[in-house]
Amino acid sequence: MIDEGYIKYSCHWEKDKPLPLERWRELNTYRNRLYKMGLIGAYPNSGIGFGNVSVRDTENPLNFIITGTRTGQLEELGSMHYTMVEAFDIKANSVLCRGPLKASSEALTHAMIYQLGGGQYDAVIHVHSLTMWERLLYKVPTTRKDISYGTPEMAEEVERLFHEDKLEEQKILAMAGHEEGLITFGKSLSQAFEILTCFLV
Repeated sequence: MIDEGYIKYSCHWEKDKPLPLERWRELNTYRNRLYKMGLIGAYPNSGIGFGNVSVRDTENPLNFIITGTRTGQLEELGSMHYTMVEAFDIKANSVLCRGPLKASSEALTHAMIYQLGGGQYDAVIHVHSLTMWERLLYKVPTTRKDISYGTPEMAEEVERLFHEDKLEEQKILAMAGHEEGLITFGKSLSQAFEILTCFLV
């Protein structure tokens, strides 16, 4: 059974107008490219979307812009599909976001990566690929099988991999308890994308 697409954190959403184009243009370019590659999309039987991307906000580096919830199935995104995460509390399992949509269900995991990076990372990419996932599981830093996506436990598991594995060095992880799920990150969208695509071959 696919466990995907549902927000598991307490979402404090302030509906607001779309962000200016210049703040999400590059993010949108990479997101739509990932969709065309089949790494973001939707499962045909259920229609449930998967995959999300984010980037730190250039105007306020404590915030990050992320794809909205349930946008994976859309071929191309626009201004109505991105939202700003302005605050989060991993222990309390809560996210404060502002924009046309609620933040992606994986927002807490993105938040943890930005927090751990201390300003070093500007982009996070979460995709699904069964082929890559099966090949990389336990070959790259891998979360425990009993940890579900979009939870404080997943965020804490990412923190564990930073300290106990080589996640900070490799910048890619496989999610054992979230079939097909992979995450990359980097100092830029291009770096996060390059890390991901080098494992496609």
